[in-house]
Amino acid sequence: MNKKLIIFGTGDIAQLAHFYFTHDSHYDITAFTVDEEYITSETFCNLPVVPFGNINEEFPPSDHDMFIALSYSKLNAVRKEKYLSAKEKGYQLASYISSKATVLSDKRIGDNCFIFEDNTIQPFVTIGNNVTLWSGNHIGHHSTIHDHCFIASHVVVSGGVEINEQCFIGVNATLRDHITIGEKCVIGAGTLLLSDAEPEGVYIGKVTERSRIPSTRLKKI
Repeated sequence: MNKKLIIFGTGDIAQLAHFYFTHDSHYDITAFTVDEEYITSETFCNLPVVPFGNINEEFPPSDHDMFIALSYSKLNAVRKEKYLSAKEKGYQLASYISSKATVLSDKRIGDNCFIFEDNTIQPFVTIGNNVTLWSGNHIGHHSTIHDHCFIASHVVVSGGVEINEQCFIGVNATLRDHITIGEKCVIGAGTLLLSDAEPEGVYIGKVTERSRIPSTRLKKI
């Protein structure tokens, strides 16, 4: 018998969570929940939307797990807050790990993680709670990703890297081996990081500029 699951959120990530848990997990989704002031419809994905304030009365934690389907808003602080609130209500937090991900670090992944397809997680990697790994990342051996982080697509985390709490790592960023990323760092898209990143640091790669030559003057295209 499948477990019952409530999803917190009614946005794009909640819709994605509904898709992935429905098609690739042992959970049956029974409802969505958000704070009452954000409810704009009684249903989402053809399921009821229930105020978070009294969710445990209608869908008790004795019968349901919960998944917090939120983004990296305010450096993951919003998702962290709801994660902690759901725990206070007594819910077990479910993780989704795609069957199409390569995971070689058995039993080293926390709760409320959202791990998409085509991630490669090498041996001896530790992933904390409430971590999102979008599709196509490489997480190198002996690396640690602490709680409440969000890693976008096609990031390369080399071996022995430590990423502290509430970091955001952008698309196509590359982190060399054996460096430490301080808490609440933002590593921008395409950034190459070769040394430690200080807490609350912002590291942004150089943006490609438009060439002075217009496309109509390119002879080989």
